[in-house]
Amino acid sequence: MGREISAGALLGLAPIARRKLSDEVFEKLMGLIETGQLKPGDRVPSERTIMETLRVGRPAVREAMQALATKGLIEIAHGERSRVARLSAKSVIRQVDIAAKMLLSGSPASLEELKSTRLLFERGVIREATSKATPADFAELRDAIRKQRQALGSPATFVAADMAFHTRIARITGNSIFGAVSEAMLDWLMQFHTELLHWSENEEVTLSEHEDIVRSMETGDADAAEATLVRHLERSRRLYAFRECRFSHRGI
Repeated sequence: MGREISAGALLGLAPIARRKLSDEVFEKLMGLIETGQLKPGDRVPSERTIMETLRVGRPAVREAMQALATKGLIEIAHGERSRVARLSAKSVIRQVDIAAKMLLSGSPASLEELKSTRLLFERGVIREATSKATPADFAELRDAIRKQRQALGSPATFVAADMAFHTRIARITGNSIFGAVSEAMLDWLMQFHTELLHWSENEEVTLSEHEDIVRSMETGDADAAEATLVRHLERSRRLYAFRECRFSHRGI
């Protein structure tokens, strides 16, 4: 006779999870996108077609479609069939936008880590941008500085112009992921930098340093451009740390 397995031997097995119908529908549609049967720009099958093919109800289909839209995989438009989204580096990175801002607002350590990440990232970016920049690129960078100077007196607008300057450098590389990552990181830091600029009244120094960065890039010397950028970012980082220390002594 065969050996009988005791009930105790089954304790190590995980229970069989009941899955929602919408999860099953999601996976079926996700599979069509992953395998390329549904390509960017293609219309997603109608609700009725999905219901009849998968033999599920309308609520399960709508919940699955909403989950796909939340992940940025399809675009839902009222009165029209949903379409598979045309993904870009920017749209993919922006999927973590809300979560990233929540993490930073509740964790000073994460903010410091992001600033360190930005420094390392921009050091590599400016080296590549320096080797690829054209006279037209330098003209655009100087135009970005001009717009930033026009924003003096408006901290939020000034920081937005600051972001545009640094993101423009990233885009000079021709790498769309560099541009998207730069824009996202700067946006995540924006609320903190707005307070810093307002407190420090340091806008003129920032403008001067941006001009130094462009001049360094124009020489074609990647080492010099990187060193100028590092001085710029480390200065603002030290000021921010001093601001936090000053407020902590007041019990804020």
